[in-house]
Amino acid sequence: MFRRSFWVSAVLVFMVSISLAFASEQKGDEAFGKLMDGNKRFVSGSLAQKDVGNSRRKELLKGQSPFAIVVTCSDSRLSPEIIFDQGLGDIFVIRTAGNLLDPIALGSIEYAAEHLHSPLLLILGHEQCGAVTAAMDAKGKPEGNIGAIVRKIMPAVKAAKTKGGTKDDIFNNAIKENVSVQEKYIMSKSPVLKHLIEKGELKVVAAVYHLGSGEVEILGKGSSAPAHMHHH
Repeated sequence: MFRRSFWVSAVLVFMVSISLAFASEQKGDEAFGKLMDGNKRFVSGSLAQKDVGNSRRKELLKGQSPFAIVVTCSDSRLSPEIIFDQGLGDIFVIRTAGNLLDPIALGSIEYAAEHLHSPLLLILGHEQCGAVTAAMDAKGKPEGNIGAIVRKIMPAVKAAKTKGGTKDDIFNNAIKENVSVQEKYIMSKSPVLKHLIEKGELKVVAAVYHLGSGEVEILGKGSSAPAHMHHH
């Protein structure tokens, strides 16, 4: 009798954990859909009405629960709240030149994923990225604080040069490689995020923003791009 009830409870625990994992993944997918719908509105110019007034601010005094974390470049041409058509308290944003991650940026992502339970992390590079240009044009040993940015982008530039092609091809590939390098950095340097990703509690999407069209292009196999996305 004991053995049978043990197995019944073991099966129940297993089923509950599977359904919880499925619910978590669904949250990540829904958050992704929400961001992409916002980008679609931005591209078409028909932005949603957003409450950024007194009542919304009062509501946010009680706390925040952003539905997505966006890591992107500090470039003034791609403010995440604008290109994804979101309001106050909707997205948790980490911005550095070249969308580069370091321990402080990683800690910021961990805070949003672990404590605020955001189910989606979007790593967003962009075309014509000045930080990647600086790394491509670097001669000799880069110095100072900008040198630290350049050095961190160098592996992406090297990987892109190995693929070959025209200077433009190499530049565009370096931008994509740099996003991929940041994704790998998360997996190797943050046990917290790695665990959440493997449990299906945090969905990670890599993407590139196109300055001219305003479109966000999804990279790699990890995420299926909605029908309205055009691959360039």
